[in-house]
This record gives sequence, structure tokens and C-alpha cells, in this order.
Amino acid sequence: MNIRKLTDTLSVSPQITAADLPALSAAGFRAIVCNRPDGEGPDQPTVAEIRAAAAPLGIAVHDLPVDSGKVTDDQAVRFGALIASLPAPVLAYCRTGTRSATLWALSQAGMRPLDDIVATAAAAGYDLAGIAPRVAARGQRAAQAVDASHDIVIVGAGAAGLAVASSLLARDRSLDIVVIDPADVHYYQPGWTMVGAGVFRPETTARRMSDVLPRGVRWIQAAVAGFEPDAHAVVLDGCRRIGYRRLVVCPGLKLDWHAIDGLADTLGRNGVTSNYRYDLAPYTWQLVREFQGGRALFTQPPMPIKCAGAPQKAMYLACDHWLRSGRLGAANVEFCNAGAALFGVADYVPALMEYVKRYDIGLSFGHDLVAIDGPARRATFRRTLPDGGAETVEREFDMIHVVPPQKAPDFVRASPLADPAGWIDVDPATLRHKRFPDVFALGDATNTTNAKTAAAARKQAPVVAHNVLAALGKAQGDAAYDGYGSCPLTVERGRIVLAEFLYGGKVAPTFPAWLIDGRRPSRLAWLLKERLLPPLYWKAMLKGREWLAKPTIAD
Repeated sequence: MNIRKLTDTLSVSPQITAADLPALSAAGFRAIVCNRPDGEGPDQPTVAEIRAAAAPLGIAVHDLPVDSGKVTDDQAVRFGALIASLPAPVLAYCRTGTRSATLWALSQAGMRPLDDIVATAAAAGYDLAGIAPRVAARGQRAAQAVDASHDIVIVGAGAAGLAVASSLLARDRSLDIVVIDPADVHYYQPGWTMVGAGVFRPETTARRMSDVLPRGVRWIQAAVAGFEPDAHAVVLDGCRRIGYRRLVVCPGLKLDWHAIDGLADTLGRNGVTSNYRYDLAPYTWQLVREFQGGRALFTQPPMPIKCAGAPQKAMYLACDHWLRSGRLGAANVEFCNAGAALFGVADYVPALMEYVKRYDIGLSFGHDLVAIDGPARRATFRRTLPDGGAETVEREFDMIHVVPPQKAPDFVRASPLADPAGWIDVDPATLRHKRFPDVFALGDATNTTNAKTAAAARKQAPVVAHNVLAALGKAQGDAAYDGYGSCPLTVERGRIVLAEFLYGGKVAPTFPAWLIDGRRPSRLAWLLKERLLPPLYWKAMLKGREWLAKPTIAD
């Protein structure tokens, strides 16, 4: 916990957990106010869970949810009244504590000197200078002046964000570039499948963000709350506003763990795992090693998801381990796929089906995981019937690898940049926003129909870099993205079916068939995945070295 005192009666903090309640009780807190909406983060406990843990300790828990970056004056009034009505001392919390501190500051407007409010928040670790105009004139709209303005603002420091920043600097070192991301650590997410199979150690897939940021960019370590494209500004958590000449949006997508009832409560125990989280991939390998037989389920949610092959990669590698250790005969393996096909590009299905038969995997299409009871080892699926109807079916399990439903981040879905489905609305070739010409986007959060993979981001980054410079008058012509994506399907330890394709599912191999035939399992493709792709990621893609990724420029 990181409790930060504002007054004798109120403290604020980042997200707390049920395990923190005894310490909070010992510290004397008599009431808690939650300012974070349920479901905002993947491992976030619900208010109900906090309330249940607090009740035996005599601590009252109240819920006043506020969307990140959207603190209203009415909410501040309600917050002030609520705090005044509760037994002191009170703890208010959200994701970082910023929303709670902002609510307090606005609630004190006209009651305490402005300088005192800002200084008190600063002493607690919250820079609220950006909302000083609102505090000084409560009830009025936040000042329109931005806190800072830059040539290029990049939202997101994942694979796409760092790649495009490096590609921009490789073309023009004089650019004024800001990257906005709250994370301390950057992850090589394609490596988590290998962690889940005992091939990679988890720590090899993680590096400090400060170590991988390109030299020459400024890093604002903050969460984005929204976009004001008409004002050419990004709104940060805490209501700071950053202006831009050109905006590049690549925040990744949201793994919606809470969309499956009961999943968040049982992840990492009761045989429930997922390679889609850094901390859970080692648990996958533990379950695979310790599995002695029984039912093993592997799930896949409705599309789109990041790396559509990852759900079955985990399955094949687990089965291969059990086959080699003589335990596959005792396993009942089932692939529960919400979709209607094993893989979206038909050319690669025959090779995959050979392994489905080798491992005796049961294929259950139209099965969407909707609930899970970890202690009971029971999974509930919504099964789509041939006539379009649906029924509920249950499966007992000894282990289950879950892939959660996925969608664009909330601050994207609620913004003017989103299409009706919530994804960033861009031209599929230029990756320029269809309505706001000074905005570009790449990576998992766009509405392009390519596979959401790091390989796609590697190809998109040079396209966006060129087109941003062209929009600034520093380059000529438009670069075009062709929809390239790649999915190295790990069908066994030592062999991969290397799927590469463009928009429309057109097969697009990088290598000649005599070297790597993507339609057949290949040892060389495994070598590529295990030995070459990690250094290519860290030392080329994130450094602006565009090996086999130079964009095509149209005059």
C-alpha cells in the first residue's frame, strides 16, 4: 500500500486489495471510498470484494466511481459531502490516487486557499497544478490552454509505440516527440507462449521502460484519459492537456478478464491460467509439468484478439510435452473456440489438423467461455447452435488455459477517434484517421482487419513514420500498409507452422518455400522464433532498423 495523507480526516491511495484491509484497520481507518469503476483493470478487485473484506473489520465502504480524466464538479460536490458524512479517518482510492486527490481539491474550492490546496496535493505526491484554474473558479470548465505542446505525441509505449518513435527518429533526429505511457516495464509479449512451455525464462521478456525508450524522445509517465482532436490535445489522468501537431495512437487493447464471470477471482490458482499475462505464463508451465491426466481445456474468445494463434499455441506445446513424457494418453484435451474455424487463413489449417489428430484434441467450435468456478473446477460456455440459437454447456476441468475477450481501451472507445465498435477508425493503407487528418494509429487498437500481432506493428511503424513526416511537409508521397501479419504456430517443441498473410488472408511468405514452407511444420521456423526474433525485436524493431519492413511509397 501507498497511503498518502491529505488532511487529518482524509488520505488517498492507489488501488487497494482485500488483503490490505487488516493493515488499514490497524492504521485506524473507519471508512473507505472507491473512486474507480469496476472492470477498469485486469487484476482489479471489485468494490463488492473490498466491501466483503472490510465488513468484518467494521469499515464502511462507499462507491463513487469516476471515469479517468473526467472528474466533474458535481462529482466533486458529492465527494466532499460524502467525506464530511463519514466517520474519520477516511481512505479514498482509485487506480493511482489521482482521481481521488482531484475530487478532494475541487471539493475544497472556495473553502481553502488555492495555493494551499495545490501544495497539499503536491506534498502527497499529486501534481494538480493543471487543474488550478478549475479549483480557482469552481463550476467553470477547465482552462483551454495546454500544459505543453509538441510536434508529435505518441500514445502508448508498447511494441507499436516504440517502433514508430524509433522509425520517426531514424528519418529525422530533430523531431520533438513525446511518448505517453504509465508503465514502468516494457514486455516482449510474443515470448510468453515460450515461457508457458518452459522454453524462455519470464525475465527475458521484460525490460525497464526507461532502458528501451528511444534516445531523443521525452517520456510522460501518465495514463491517457481522453482525446480532444478538434483542439489537437490529449487529456491525461489528472486533467493535464498535452497539445500536438500530429498524434499517433497505439495504446494496445484491453484484456477484459472481468467479462468472464469468476475468472479474475481464480486466475493463477485452481488450475486456471493464461499466457496472456506475464505473471501467469510461468503458472502455465507449472500446470503442464505437474499434469498427470484428466481434462485440459484451452479456450479462444470471439475475434478480434491479439495473436489469434496464441490460444492453440499453448495447447500444442502442452500436448507435445505430455506426449514426450508419456502422459498424453491420460489427457482429455479440448479446444473450445468461440469461432467456427481452427484458423482464419485456410491454407494453414491442413498442417494444424495433422497435429490436432496427433494429439487427439477435441474441437468444440461455437463455444464461448462465459463463467468459471475455480474451486469447483467447472467452466461454463455459451454454445452457438446451427440454427443461430444458443445453449449453456458446462465442462469439468483439471486445468484450463483461458484467453479473455478483448476490446479497445475504455479511453479510446469513449473518444471521438472510435468507430461504432470502439476501435480507432483509420484508413487501412495509410493508417491515417478517417475524420481527423492530423491523427494516425497503428497496433492492436485500430479497426484494420489485419492480425493483431507484433509482426503487423513492425510493418506498420515505418508506414506511419513516413506518413506523419509527409503530413508535416518533411517527406513526399504516401506509404501504404498491405495488411501483413505473421503468426508462428508452435505445433511442437522444435517445429513451427509459420503463417504469414496480408489483408484478405492472402498468403505472403517472407522466405522461399525451399527454405521455409509456411504450410508445413519447420525446424528452421522454430529457430527463427526461439533465437532470431527476440533480438530482432529488441535490437532492430525498437531501434528503428527496418529489416524487411521498408514501406512502399506511392507518388
